[in-house]
Amino acid sequence: MRGNKFFVALSAGALAVSGACSSVAPQTQAPPPQIPKITPQTTPSRVPVMVDRALPDDCELVVPVEVMNATLGQELPGEPRIIIGIKEPGIGRTGKIDCYYGIPPKQDLGAAKIVIGLSTYTDDLTARTRVTESVEAERADGAKITEVDVGKQKGTLVEGKDEQLLIGSLGKSTFVVRNRNGFIPQAKLVAILPVLAQQAMTPPV
Repeated sequence: MRGNKFFVALSAGALAVSGACSSVAPQTQAPPPQIPKITPQTTPSRVPVMVDRALPDDCELVVPVEVMNATLGQELPGEPRIIIGIKEPGIGRTGKIDCYYGIPPKQDLGAAKIVIGLSTYTDDLTARTRVTESVEAERADGAKITEVDVGKQKGTLVEGKDEQLLIGSLGKSTFVVRNRNGFIPQAKLVAILPVLAQQAMTPPV
């Protein structure tokens, strides 16, 4: 009954207020509530920005596995393996790493589907010279040579008998992405290899 008593009292009070206000000019209607305007974010997503980077010590800092799989459109077997090369003062090389992707369990490096190599040299000219010499050696061996875009840089697509590779330089650094045993179909080489090369030359945020 407590609830009923409260309702009656409230109703009587409401009537009293209504009578008291009957002689007062009605108030204007309250303005509608303001709805905040939401502006969609227009900032573009981050794209790889190639730089003359220091050599990383982990393949996840070259091309992360998830980026590799997304670029290829399939999941590669195994875990990436890294081989750290030695300096070769005779050719001006100051460092080298190779990352092997897609090695099935219990198999060796030769079974890798994709190999990405980064090297550093004493200066820009030496790096460019090493790329030129490598390309000319492949040409002499009968490979097809094509210039392609790699981000805002240029690279050279080399289509040989046993593998296809994309090679180039940026500052003192060189990059090479190798497609082993025709893993990536020829029709997709230009769509995939430059993406991997660009990522390999982009340090993580």
